Amino acid sequence: MSDLLTYAYAVVRNAEGLRETTAPLRGVADSPVSLVTDTGDDQLGLVVSHVPGQDFQEDALKQHLEDLEWLEAVARAHHGVIEALAERTTVLPLRLATVYLDDNRAREVLEGGRTMFAERLTRLSEHVEWGVKIYVEPSAAPAAPAVPAADLTPGRAYLRSRRQQQSVRDTVYQAAQKAAERVEAAGRKHASDRVRHRVQQGLLADAAGAVGENVVNDAYLVPLKRCDDFLADVTHAADGLDGVRVEATGPWAPYSFAMPLDESGGAAAAEGAPP
Repeated sequence: MSDLLTYAYAVVRNAEGLRETTAPLRGVADSPVSLVTDTGDDQLGLVVSHVPGQDFQEDALKQHLEDLEWLEAVARAHHGVIEALAERTTVLPLRLATVYLDDNRAREVLEGGRTMFAERLTRLSEHVEWGVKIYVEPSAAPAAPAVPAADLTPGRAYLRSRRQQQSVRDTVYQAAQKAAERVEAAGRKHASDRVRHRVQQGLLADAAGAVGENVVNDAYLVPLKRCDDFLADVTHAADGLDGVRVEATGPWAPYSFAMPLDESGGAAAAEGAPP
């Protein structure tokens, strides 16, 4: 049994010049990138490289996924390959750390999903992904006017202060809901689809350098010709709303709208577009 596994990055349309595009690319573990094609449909390809089994076998991979430094290096290489491909052809990104026993197994999965892959690629053609995050920052909202507390005991003054703080927080969260409604309206007007991701908290939020609390973390699939209009509406979604910030990131290859493989032959981890 080989000590190398086949790491898959994406299903692609086998466009003219694609092999030349993949030839100089280096992927995960600094391995050369190549193209596995469908023997029954040479218009479909699976972009792969070979990685050491000692790092990507199931048990080892579970341990590695708890190592943020290792995971970041793999994610950067993975996304780097996909972004390079997306400049040349329509890309159906696969989830991070999708591996197969060998190229033959990868080809079998490609051929078995031929119809689904072709339909999905057609849907994603001429589209990109935009991420939209909404943050609340109660401390950035104007405080309520101070009320003289000369006649209050320290305890009552403290309770009044807490109620005022809570009132500001409630107002900011209501404003965030209004911003979310504006973003959703922009999506209905300009986007083809939306996916809701879990909000970023803890280590994910720290890694992304987030300021404030993330309350919305959505991805939108937007036709290329509608991107400018979509962004114009989204970037104004927090206008007039104190303590609320809307952040749009992209354009990305459509990571959030790719269908995960049912028979990956290996592990799949970490979902969505880059943070």
